[in-house]
Amino acid sequence: MRVGLRGLTTRGRSFLAAAVAAAISAGILGEKDLLRVAVLLAVLPLLAALYVGRSRYKLACHRSLEPHRVPVGATARVVLRLQNMSRLPTGTLLLEDRLPYALGSRPRVVLERLGAHQASSVAYTVRADVRGRYEVGPLVVRMTDPFGLCELTRAFPGTDRLTVVPQVVPLPSVRLPGEYAGSGESRARSVAVHGEDDAATREYRRGDDLRRVHWKSTARTGELMVRREEQPWESRATVLLDTRAYGHQGDGPTASFEWAVSAAASIAVHLRQAGYKLRLVTGAGADVDATEGAGDGLLLDQLAEVRLDQRVEITTLVQHVRQRSDGGLIIGLFGSLSTAEAELLAGLRANGATCVCFLLDSSAWLNLPTPARAEADQAHDTAALALLQSGWRVIGVDHGGRLPALWPQAGRGSQGFALRAAMAETVAGGVR
Repeated sequence: MRVGLRGLTTRGRSFLAAAVAAAISAGILGEKDLLRVAVLLAVLPLLAALYVGRSRYKLACHRSLEPHRVPVGATARVVLRLQNMSRLPTGTLLLEDRLPYALGSRPRVVLERLGAHQASSVAYTVRADVRGRYEVGPLVVRMTDPFGLCELTRAFPGTDRLTVVPQVVPLPSVRLPGEYAGSGESRARSVAVHGEDDAATREYRRGDDLRRVHWKSTARTGELMVRREEQPWESRATVLLDTRAYGHQGDGPTASFEWAVSAAASIAVHLRQAGYKLRLVTGAGADVDATEGAGDGLLLDQLAEVRLDQRVEITTLVQHVRQRSDGGLIIGLFGSLSTAEAELLAGLRANGATCVCFLLDSSAWLNLPTPARAEADQAHDTAALALLQSGWRVIGVDHGGRLPALWPQAGRGSQGFALRAAMAETVAGGVR
């Protein structure tokens, strides 16, 4: 009752004020009929407060989100189911689901009446053009009596999380460098080679059987080495995402960094479908091993929240990759690089890894004057040449470039090497 009195509307308070005025006038004039009117005016808002306050705690709400993970630009459907748990019908209900600004305006729905133990469902759609994780809810319900004398607001604590992941585009099938295929097919395979004396060795680890010590390798290296009785040949790939804030330009969904994030998601999903054991490394320190069945979800969830970082440097990125580097294919998506930063990336070739770089000319995402444009192009070409000389395969990316059209350049073969040589010659001629 006390809660209901606090929810009296302006109309309800006016009724109480009129009841007090009528009661005073009835006492002064001695009019019993006027006193009856005062009692009626006072009872109506009190009954409304009692009615609304009682039904306030007899509502149940359930929200369902379909689906919980959507790509940028797609829509998700939110279904709200409200049930009246009491034996009394409700008055008019105004439903308002709280949403972050990125998901649009807050939806408002009016339910005229819910009978005893009756349930009703309403649905609306949300759309996000910016990736991230968003809280949907809580639901706010405004309840009022049929006369509009009392109104109460209740917020249900339950929320749901919507994950907006980068857009994944399908890529053409291309045979990539660094893969191991057993029968010449383009799809990567995992093959185990068995033999009586597989000469592959590794450093001794605590717990290894001493009967597996390979004495020739031990004598040659000066360290205790053990024989690998079974050496797996697997297609491994590492997708490296550059998150340096000064390496990217532009704002919002059309920024160069958003192109890189979407490309990283597309490449990662494509390689997993091709049978690669995939690893995702970002400059912010994220290191995701997507070898399990739910690997796509792990990758996309990680990329949904990745952000630019002012503190990230190329040296940090190289260190993160080399902490668990075991060869295979490395595909890097980099923003603008200096010559010194491009030379630092040569350290990733130390373990015999095949390295492919999608080098974004992030200055192309800005409208620069002609002298600044020429300077930015020269810096981009110089960094590309430094990468080429260190053994990287470089694929230049300009504003408006489409990943499916650029992806075949990552494939191996005479055409790819010819393209690399032509690019090196062009860049070298441009920086003389």
